Amino acid sequence: MVELRNNKWFRIFGFILALTVLNLVAQYFYFRLDFTKEKRYTLQSATSAVLQKITKPIVITVYLDGDLPASFKRLKNATSDLLTDYATNSGHDVKFQFVNPIDGLSGVDLDSTINNLYRIGIEPTSLNIKNDDGFAQKTIFPMALVEGDGYAYPVKLLQNLDATGDYEQNINNSIQNLEYHFTSAIQKINTGKHPRIGFTEGNAELSDQQLSDAITSLSDSYEVGRVNLDVIDKGGLDKLDLLVIAKPQKEFTEAQKYKINYFVMKGGSILWSIDQVGADLDSMGRSGEQLAFNKKLNIDDMLFMYGARINYNLIADANCAEIPLSTGGGQGQIQMAPWIYYPLLLADTSSNLVKNIDGIRSEFVSTVDTIGVKELRKTVLLRTSGFNKVYNTPKLLSLQMVADQPDPRDFASVPQTIGILLEGKFPSVFLNRSVPSGITESYS
Repeated sequence: MVELRNNKWFRIFGFILALTVLNLVAQYFYFRLDFTKEKRYTLQSATSAVLQKITKPIVITVYLDGDLPASFKRLKNATSDLLTDYATNSGHDVKFQFVNPIDGLSGVDLDSTINNLYRIGIEPTSLNIKNDDGFAQKTIFPMALVEGDGYAYPVKLLQNLDATGDYEQNINNSIQNLEYHFTSAIQKINTGKHPRIGFTEGNAELSDQQLSDAITSLSDSYEVGRVNLDVIDKGGLDKLDLLVIAKPQKEFTEAQKYKINYFVMKGGSILWSIDQVGADLDSMGRSGEQLAFNKKLNIDDMLFMYGARINYNLIADANCAEIPLSTGGGQGQIQMAPWIYYPLLLADTSSNLVKNIDGIRSEFVSTVDTIGVKELRKTVLLRTSGFNKVYNTPKLLSLQMVADQPDPRDFASVPQTIGILLEGKFPSVFLNRSVPSGITESYS
């Protein structure tokens, strides 16, 4: 009996000793266990690679501090946890602090501080806080400044602020995107430059007005401009990091394709946003119907060589967005109705690139196939739901289809691939081919 009691006390003593040692270790080493299936709280490999390349100290000042609403406290805590991981994984080359820049300020001092912060890209957000007297306005700064090697980049912690004052969903989305924004800022300090993005023009692509939101958002982190493939030369292409080909309507010439191919061969990246089939809801609204037709863009051979084929078809999906329809017999009433040709695309969660992205509204999309090309890696990014149907084109579309109840048996299918990522060593489209007319300089 005595021996049993001794063993019991020995186990208790050993447990207490283990806790004490663990507590001492935790004072000097920070770590966080991630038990989530999708490893939500584990730094991405791309982030770890960026942190390992830091050569000079990075200082991050987070301006979200003080008396905060509960949802913004969550945002602050998530930011603190993330930056602690950054500090640990960078060998403590990343240091951070939280401050309330307007604590105790009023009048002229308050206005001056807000203006000074605004000049460096730190923008305030006004909240309506409910209290016993109704509502009170509070100014906070859900922003951070990442500084290092003479560079300073502001980072928005809160994305897509909801004008209704309900911040919960925006807070959740913002927390998921914190790592991307901080890593991007540190990467820019590491490289010492803003990557350059060129949106092509000259083939009836989307206009400046249609691209305004995208260009404005990208301009915070990149140098963004328009690129005319008929005008740009080799030197101009060499300065670009990314080409965006956004919904062209006109056929590409061989000279334009030659320049695109050169850009790919030198290691440039391209975002192809291609409508292979022409269809437009506005045109359908005027007549009630439209023939969805196949476009002739003269890029099928190029995409095939690069490992992709955009098919001439249309996807109808039961998981779809709604469109406004006029009802009420001329009374001007508007009713929202599901439109199966506006699929809500789903991100492939196995890809780190899109795993935190919600459903994406699309319009008149086609399927994409991958082609077996050596030395290329293929990653599926976007798919439809499993309740879809593929229609070959040309096809007559009618708004009357809204009133038709789709047969679930017709929509039972496997998810269709809509967006892919291709990486690796691409073959040249112009290998063993003559230089097309219109090319007046050497691209070798």
